[in-house]
Amino acid sequence: MTKKNKKQIIRITLLVGTIISMFFVPWLLVKAWILPLPDTIQEQLDEAISHGFEGMIVYIDQAGQPPKYYAAGWHNRELQIRAKSDALFKIASISKLYDAVAITKLVNDGQLSLDKTLADYLPELAGRIENADEITLRLMIQHRSGIPNYTDTPNFWATPIGQEESLALILDRPANFEPDQDYEYSNTNYLLINKIMDDTLGYDNFQFIQERILKPLNLNNTFGSLDEVNLDDVMSGYHLGHPHDLKADEYGMLATAEDVGTFLRALNDGSLFEAGEQEIYASIYEYEHDGWVPGYQSFAKYHEDLDTVVIEFYSTTDPELYYWNLSEIINNRIVKILRKQKNS
Repeated sequence: MTKKNKKQIIRITLLVGTIISMFFVPWLLVKAWILPLPDTIQEQLDEAISHGFEGMIVYIDQAGQPPKYYAAGWHNRELQIRAKSDALFKIASISKLYDAVAITKLVNDGQLSLDKTLADYLPELAGRIENADEITLRLMIQHRSGIPNYTDTPNFWATPIGQEESLALILDRPANFEPDQDYEYSNTNYLLINKIMDDTLGYDNFQFIQERILKPLNLNNTFGSLDEVNLDDVMSGYHLGHPHDLKADEYGMLATAEDVGTFLRALNDGSLFEAGEQEIYASIYEYEHDGWVPGYQSFAKYHEDLDTVVIEFYSTTDPELYYWNLSEIINNRIVKILRKQKNS
Protein backbone atom coordinates (compact mmCIF):
# COMPACT_ATOMS: atom_id res chain seq x y z
CA MET A 1 0.00 0.00 0.00
CA THR A 2 1.41 3.37 -1.00
CA LYS A 3 1.76 6.33 1.31
CA LYS A 4 -0.85 8.15 -0.78
CA ASN A 5 -3.34 5.29 -0.37
CA LYS A 6 -2.77 5.22 3.38
CA LYS A 7 -3.55 8.93 3.60
CA GLN A 8 -6.72 8.43 1.59
CA ILE A 9 -7.85 5.60 3.89
CA ILE A 10 -7.15 7.75 6.95
CA ARG A 11 -9.17 10.63 5.46
CA ILE A 12 -12.08 8.29 4.66
CA THR A 13 -11.95 6.76 8.13
CA LEU A 14 -11.98 10.18 9.78
CA LEU A 15 -14.84 11.29 7.53
CA VAL A 16 -16.90 8.20 8.33
CA GLY A 17 -16.20 8.67 12.06
CA THR A 18 -17.30 12.29 11.84
CA ILE A 19 -20.50 11.34 10.05
CA ILE A 20 -21.28 8.64 12.62
CA SER A 21 -20.60 10.98 15.54
CA MET A 22 -22.78 13.66 13.93
CA PHE A 23 -25.56 11.12 13.52
CA PHE A 24 -25.53 10.40 17.25
CA VAL A 25 -25.33 14.03 18.38
CA PRO A 26 -28.50 14.85 20.39
CA TRP A 27 -29.63 17.46 17.93
CA LEU A 28 -32.54 18.59 20.08
CA LEU A 29 -30.03 19.77 22.70
CA VAL A 30 -28.27 21.79 20.03
CA LYS A 31 -31.59 23.14 18.79
CA ALA A 32 -32.69 24.11 22.31
CA TRP A 33 -29.41 25.94 22.80
CA ILE A 34 -29.32 27.88 19.52
CA LEU A 35 -32.98 28.81 19.12
CA PRO A 36 -33.64 32.55 19.36
CA LEU A 37 -34.25 33.58 22.95
CA PRO A 38 -37.96 34.16 23.66
CA ASP A 39 -39.10 37.50 25.06
CA THR A 40 -40.93 36.00 28.03
CA ILE A 41 -40.51 33.23 30.59
CA GLN A 42 -43.88 31.71 29.63
CA GLU A 43 -42.77 31.43 26.01
CA GLN A 44 -39.65 29.60 27.21
CA LEU A 45 -41.77 27.15 29.19
CA ASP A 46 -43.99 26.51 26.18
CA GLU A 47 -40.88 25.92 24.10
CA ALA A 48 -39.59 23.44 26.70
CA ILE A 49 -42.82 21.46 26.42
CA SER A 50 -42.34 21.32 22.65
CA HIS A 51 -38.94 19.70 23.30
CA GLY A 52 -40.59 16.76 25.06
CA PHE A 53 -41.19 17.65 28.71
CA GLU A 54 -44.62 16.58 29.93
CA GLY A 55 -44.93 19.41 32.42
CA MET A 56 -42.98 22.29 33.92
CA ILE A 57 -43.35 24.79 36.78
CA VAL A 58 -41.23 27.89 37.42
CA TYR A 59 -41.29 30.29 40.36
CA ILE A 60 -39.32 33.54 40.27
CA ASP A 61 -38.73 35.89 43.21
CA GLN A 62 -36.96 39.07 42.11
CA ALA A 63 -36.14 41.56 44.86
CA GLY A 64 -38.51 44.52 44.79
CA GLN A 65 -41.11 42.73 42.65
CA PRO A 66 -44.06 40.45 43.41
CA PRO A 67 -43.22 36.76 42.89
CA LYS A 68 -44.09 35.33 39.47
CA TYR A 69 -45.60 31.91 38.81
CA TYR A 70 -45.47 29.93 35.56
CA ALA A 71 -46.65 26.51 34.39
CA ALA A 72 -46.88 24.63 31.09
CA GLY A 73 -47.77 21.15 29.88
CA TRP A 74 -49.63 18.60 31.98
CA HIS A 75 -50.36 18.29 35.68
CA ASN A 76 -51.82 14.89 34.82
CA ARG A 77 -51.42 13.68 31.24
CA GLU A 78 -53.86 10.79 31.54
CA LEU A 79 -56.67 13.00 32.84
CA GLN A 80 -55.70 15.89 30.53
CA ILE A 81 -55.35 18.29 33.48
CA ARG A 82 -53.18 21.28 32.65
CA ALA A 83 -50.08 22.10 34.72
CA LYS A 84 -50.63 24.15 37.87
CA SER A 85 -48.05 26.52 39.29
CA ASP A 86 -49.13 25.65 42.85
CA ALA A 87 -48.88 21.85 42.43
CA LEU A 88 -46.92 19.76 44.90
CA PHE A 89 -43.70 18.33 43.49
CA LYS A 90 -41.14 15.76 44.68
CA ILE A 91 -38.11 17.92 45.43
CA ALA A 92 -35.67 15.00 45.86
CA SER A 93 -32.18 16.13 46.93
CA ILE A 94 -33.20 19.76 47.40
CA SER A 95 -34.31 18.36 50.77
CA LYS A 96 -30.62 18.17 51.75
CA LEU A 97 -30.68 21.94 52.21
CA TYR A 98 -33.40 21.54 54.84
CA ASP A 99 -31.44 18.72 56.50
CA ALA A 100 -28.30 20.86 56.62
CA VAL A 101 -30.22 23.73 58.22
CA ALA A 102 -31.74 21.33 60.77
CA ILE A 103 -28.26 20.01 61.62
CA THR A 104 -27.06 23.60 61.98
CA LYS A 105 -29.80 24.37 64.48
CA LEU A 106 -29.15 21.17 66.47
CA VAL A 107 -25.43 21.96 66.59
CA ASN A 108 -26.15 25.51 67.72
CA ASP A 109 -28.50 24.11 70.38
CA GLY A 110 -25.71 21.86 71.65
CA GLN A 111 -27.56 18.64 70.79
CA LEU A 112 -25.12 17.57 68.07
CA SER A 113 -21.40 18.04 67.40
CA LEU A 114 -19.95 18.31 63.92
CA ASP A 115 -16.78 16.62 65.13
CA LYS A 116 -18.32 13.48 66.62
CA THR A 117 -18.11 10.38 64.45
CA LEU A 118 -20.56 8.04 62.83
CA ALA A 119 -19.50 5.39 65.36
CA ASP A 120 -20.27 7.81 68.20
CA TYR A 121 -23.80 8.43 66.96
CA LEU A 122 -24.65 5.02 65.47
CA PRO A 123 -22.39 2.51 67.25
CA GLU A 124 -24.25 -0.42 65.72
CA LEU A 125 -22.68 0.54 62.37
CA ALA A 126 -19.09 0.34 63.64
CA GLY A 127 -17.54 -2.48 61.65
CA ARG A 128 -20.37 -2.40 59.12
CA ILE A 129 -19.31 0.90 57.50
CA GLU A 130 -15.59 1.27 56.91
CA ASN A 131 -13.94 4.16 58.83
CA ALA A 132 -17.07 4.73 60.94
CA ASP A 133 -14.80 5.79 63.82
CA GLU A 134 -13.14 8.47 61.64
CA ILE A 135 -16.08 9.80 59.64
CA THR A 136 -17.42 12.90 61.39
CA LEU A 137 -20.86 14.41 61.05
CA ARG A 138 -19.22 17.33 59.23
CA LEU A 139 -17.71 15.00 56.62
CA MET A 140 -21.05 13.31 55.99
CA ILE A 141 -22.77 16.67 55.47
CA GLN A 142 -20.04 17.70 53.02
CA HIS A 143 -19.97 14.37 51.10
CA ARG A 144 -16.37 13.78 52.13
CA SER A 145 -16.96 10.54 54.02
CA GLY A 146 -16.08 7.96 51.35
CA ILE A 147 -19.26 5.99 52.15
CA PRO A 148 -20.65 4.35 48.98
CA ASN A 149 -23.83 5.80 47.50
CA TYR A 150 -26.71 3.34 47.79
CA THR A 151 -28.52 4.84 44.79
CA ASP A 152 -25.59 3.77 42.59
CA THR A 153 -26.63 0.14 43.14
CA PRO A 154 -27.64 -1.36 39.76
CA ASN A 155 -31.39 -1.08 39.12
CA PHE A 156 -31.88 0.77 42.40
CA TRP A 157 -34.65 2.96 40.99
CA ALA A 158 -36.65 0.03 39.57
CA THR A 159 -38.56 -0.56 42.82
CA PRO A 160 -38.81 1.97 45.69
CA ILE A 161 -37.52 0.58 49.00
CA GLY A 162 -37.32 1.89 52.55
CA GLN A 163 -34.40 3.48 54.40
CA GLU A 164 -33.26 0.31 56.16
CA GLU A 165 -33.27 -1.67 52.93
CA SER A 166 -31.38 1.15 51.21
CA LEU A 167 -28.75 1.26 53.95
CA ALA A 168 -28.32 -2.52 53.77
CA LEU A 169 -27.16 -2.15 50.16
CA ILE A 170 -23.86 -0.55 51.24
CA LEU A 171 -23.12 -2.29 54.55
CA ASP A 172 -19.83 -4.21 54.69
CA ARG A 173 -18.66 -2.65 51.43
CA PRO A 174 -15.23 -1.00 51.21
CA ALA A 175 -15.01 2.76 51.38
CA ASN A 176 -14.64 4.64 48.11
CA PHE A 177 -11.84 6.73 49.67
CA GLU A 178 -10.40 7.63 53.06
CA PRO A 179 -12.36 10.21 55.09
CA ASP A 180 -11.70 13.84 54.05
CA GLN A 181 -9.40 12.77 51.21
CA ASP A 182 -11.86 13.36 48.37
CA TYR A 183 -15.40 14.45 47.51
CA GLU A 184 -18.13 12.17 46.18
CA TYR A 185 -21.83 12.88 46.32
CA SER A 186 -23.51 10.11 48.30
CA ASN A 187 -27.15 9.90 49.32
CA THR A 188 -26.07 7.45 52.02
CA ASN A 189 -24.54 10.35 53.96
CA TYR A 190 -27.93 12.00 54.32
CA LEU A 191 -29.76 8.77 55.06
CA LEU A 192 -27.37 8.39 58.02
CA ILE A 193 -27.72 12.06 58.99
CA ASN A 194 -31.48 11.60 59.18
CA LYS A 195 -31.05 8.54 61.41
CA ILE A 196 -28.73 10.51 63.68
CA MET A 197 -31.23 13.37 63.95
CA ASP A 198 -34.09 10.95 64.70
CA ASP A 199 -32.09 9.24 67.46
CA THR A 200 -30.96 12.53 68.98
CA LEU A 201 -34.42 14.07 68.97
CA GLY A 202 -36.32 10.95 69.93
CA TYR A 203 -38.86 11.64 67.18
CA ASP A 204 -39.00 12.04 63.39
CA ASN A 205 -36.68 14.87 62.38
CA PHE A 206 -39.21 16.23 59.89
CA GLN A 207 -41.24 17.36 62.91
CA PHE A 208 -38.19 19.38 63.98
CA ILE A 209 -37.92 20.81 60.44
CA GLN A 210 -41.57 21.80 60.62
CA GLU A 211 -41.21 23.49 64.00
CA ARG A 212 -37.89 25.28 63.45
CA ILE A 213 -37.86 25.97 59.70
CA LEU A 214 -41.25 25.63 58.01
CA LYS A 215 -43.60 27.24 60.56
CA PRO A 216 -41.48 30.37 61.15
CA LEU A 217 -41.47 30.94 57.37
CA ASN A 218 -45.19 30.08 56.99
CA LEU A 219 -44.34 27.25 54.61
CA ASN A 220 -47.64 25.41 54.75
CA ASN A 221 -47.16 23.54 51.48
CA THR A 222 -44.03 21.53 52.31
CA PHE A 223 -44.46 17.92 53.41
CA GLY A 224 -42.32 14.98 54.49
CA SER A 225 -44.02 12.24 52.48
CA LEU A 226 -46.95 11.31 50.27
CA ASP A 227 -48.84 10.14 53.37
CA GLU A 228 -49.39 13.79 54.34
CA VAL A 229 -50.90 15.02 51.07
CA ASN A 230 -53.79 14.56 48.67
CA LEU A 231 -52.29 12.65 45.75
CA ASP A 232 -54.36 14.68 43.29
CA ASP A 233 -52.39 17.76 44.34
CA VAL A 234 -49.10 16.15 43.27
CA MET A 235 -47.85 16.79 39.74
CA SER A 236 -47.58 13.59 37.72
CA GLY A 237 -44.08 12.37 36.88
CA TYR A 238 -42.98 10.42 33.82
CA HIS A 239 -39.83 8.45 33.06
CA LEU A 240 -38.89 7.62 29.47
CA GLY A 241 -39.52 3.93 28.83
CA HIS A 242 -41.78 3.53 31.88
CA PRO A 243 -45.46 3.31 30.93
CA HIS A 244 -47.05 4.69 34.10
CA ASP A 245 -47.37 7.91 36.08
CA LEU A 246 -44.84 7.80 38.97
CA LYS A 247 -46.48 10.21 41.39
CA ALA A 248 -47.61 7.44 43.75
CA ASP A 249 -44.01 6.28 44.37
CA GLU A 250 -42.63 7.49 47.71
CA TYR A 251 -39.44 9.57 47.42
CA GLY A 252 -39.48 11.89 50.43
CA MET A 253 -40.21 15.59 50.64
CA LEU A 254 -42.77 17.41 48.51
CA ALA A 255 -43.38 21.13 48.19
CA THR A 256 -44.75 23.81 45.93
CA ALA A 257 -42.29 25.87 43.93
CA GLU A 258 -43.30 28.93 45.96
CA ASP A 259 -42.49 27.20 49.26
CA VAL A 260 -39.07 26.11 47.98
CA GLY A 261 -38.43 29.63 46.69
CA THR A 262 -39.41 31.23 50.00
CA PHE A 263 -37.12 28.83 51.86
CA LEU A 264 -34.23 29.49 49.47
CA ARG A 265 -34.59 33.26 49.82
CA ALA A 266 -34.50 32.94 53.61
CA LEU A 267 -31.50 30.61 53.42
CA ASN A 268 -29.53 33.03 51.27
CA ASP A 269 -30.43 36.24 53.08
CA GLY A 270 -29.93 34.59 56.47
CA SER A 271 -33.39 35.34 57.83
CA LEU A 272 -34.12 31.71 58.77
CA PHE A 273 -31.11 31.57 61.09
CA GLU A 274 -30.96 32.45 64.76
CA ALA A 275 -27.89 33.95 66.43
CA GLY A 276 -24.77 31.92 65.74
CA GLU A 277 -26.37 29.61 63.17
CA GLN A 278 -25.41 31.33 59.92
CA GLU A 279 -21.69 30.97 60.66
CA ILE A 280 -22.15 27.25 61.31
CA TYR A 281 -24.15 26.69 58.13
CA ALA A 282 -21.70 28.62 55.96
CA SER A 283 -18.92 26.31 57.16
CA ILE A 284 -20.69 23.07 56.24
CA TYR A 285 -22.96 23.31 53.20
CA GLU A 286 -24.10 25.11 50.08
CA TYR A 287 -26.86 27.60 49.31
CA GLU A 288 -28.45 26.02 46.23
CA HIS A 289 -29.32 22.50 45.14
CA ASP A 290 -30.96 20.34 42.52
CA GLY A 291 -32.79 17.06 42.73
CA TRP A 292 -33.62 13.96 40.67
CA VAL A 293 -35.86 10.98 41.24
CA PRO A 294 -37.66 9.05 38.47
CA GLY A 295 -40.20 11.39 36.89
CA TYR A 296 -39.03 14.52 38.71
CA GLN A 297 -36.20 17.03 38.19
CA SER A 298 -35.93 20.09 40.41
CA PHE A 299 -33.60 23.08 40.58
CA ALA A 300 -33.33 25.73 43.30
CA LYS A 301 -30.87 28.58 42.79
CA TYR A 302 -30.27 32.12 43.96
CA HIS A 303 -28.69 34.47 41.40
CA GLU A 304 -26.85 37.09 43.39
CA ASP A 305 -26.26 39.49 40.49
CA LEU A 306 -30.03 39.65 39.92
CA ASP A 307 -30.98 39.26 43.60
CA THR A 308 -33.38 36.63 42.29
CA VAL A 309 -34.47 33.16 43.36
CA VAL A 310 -35.43 30.80 40.52
CA ILE A 311 -37.13 27.44 41.11
CA GLU A 312 -37.65 25.07 38.17
CA PHE A 313 -39.59 21.80 38.24
CA TYR A 314 -39.65 19.35 35.29
CA SER A 315 -41.89 16.27 35.32
CA THR A 316 -39.92 14.14 32.85
CA THR A 317 -36.74 12.07 33.26
CA ASP A 318 -34.85 9.40 31.33
CA PRO A 319 -32.17 6.76 32.04
CA GLU A 320 -29.42 8.58 30.12
CA LEU A 321 -30.07 11.99 31.73
CA TYR A 322 -30.81 13.49 28.33
CA TYR A 323 -33.67 15.47 29.85
CA TRP A 324 -31.37 16.64 32.63
CA ASN A 325 -29.01 18.20 30.10
CA LEU A 326 -31.96 19.71 28.27
CA SER A 327 -33.35 21.21 31.47
CA GLU A 328 -30.01 22.85 32.27
CA ILE A 329 -30.05 24.52 28.85
CA ILE A 330 -33.56 25.80 29.53
CA ASN A 331 -32.58 26.99 33.02
CA ASN A 332 -29.76 29.04 31.52
CA ARG A 333 -32.12 30.54 28.96
CA ILE A 334 -34.57 31.55 31.69
CA VAL A 335 -31.81 33.46 33.47
CA LYS A 336 -30.78 35.09 30.18
CA ILE A 337 -34.36 36.28 29.71
CA LEU A 338 -34.37 37.72 33.23
CA ARG A 339 -31.10 39.57 32.58
CA LYS A 340 -32.41 40.83 29.25
CA GLN A 341 -35.61 42.09 30.90
CA LYS A 342 -33.65 43.77 33.68
CA ASN A 343 -31.44 45.61 31.19
CA SER A 344 -34.22 46.61 28.79
